[in-house]
Amino acid sequence: MAGGIALAGWFVGNGVREIRTADRFVTVKGVSEREAKADLALWPILLAVPDADLGAAQSRINQNIAKVTAFLRANGLDSTEVELQGLRVTDTFANPYNPAGRQGPRFVVQQTVMVRSEKPEIVLAASQKVGDLVNAGVVLSSGPEWGPGGPSYVFRRLNDLKPSMIAEATAEARKAAEQFAKDSKSKLGGIHRANQGVFLILPRDAAGSDGGAGMSEQAQITKTVRVVATVEYLLRD
Repeated sequence: MAGGIALAGWFVGNGVREIRTADRFVTVKGVSEREAKADLALWPILLAVPDADLGAAQSRINQNIAKVTAFLRANGLDSTEVELQGLRVTDTFANPYNPAGRQGPRFVVQQTVMVRSEKPEIVLAASQKVGDLVNAGVVLSSGPEWGPGGPSYVFRRLNDLKPSMIAEATAEARKAAEQFAKDSKSKLGGIHRANQGVFLILPRDAAGSDGGAGMSEQAQITKTVRVVATVEYLLRD
């Protein structure tokens, strides 16, 4: 009986020691960043024409669409990358909240020319020449429903970067854990728990949350992709 009690005590003591050992761990973070270029450009060009005559307004909007299409073609964007969206006709006289009443042009015709291209660099170059359209008499704006004016650039190849970035972030986390173990005169054990973290696509050139429209992630062709891995390593005596 005495031997059994002693043996049970040894198992209990050993179990408590293992639990306490398992409770000793260090939490570290590892960061991986990459620069990545957008592979898709979206450029909504909103045209608006006011006129007292609906037919005349429609004719003018068609002329402006032709000018925009010719402009895009001259700058390396073909018809397969351009489509018309969102035709809208507004009768300002029918608006009871119009403070101007029946003054000014009665009709406003709006049409969106949508550019969707896998050549972001060409779209960027074209967007920097919109003054040519203004000189040709075309009034254009990206419109409030599309946010700030100008193209938006999208990066779609995140899955290609994930394996190498996760490996790099984990390696950086292990370096920090090894340094902590060395400073605390401990030995680094295996992984107790790990969290890959969320991949973030950020502007390469950031200017704070209140920066200009050109500082937003979507407005920049080149992005910064970042992931922060959080890893808990066991510590041994």
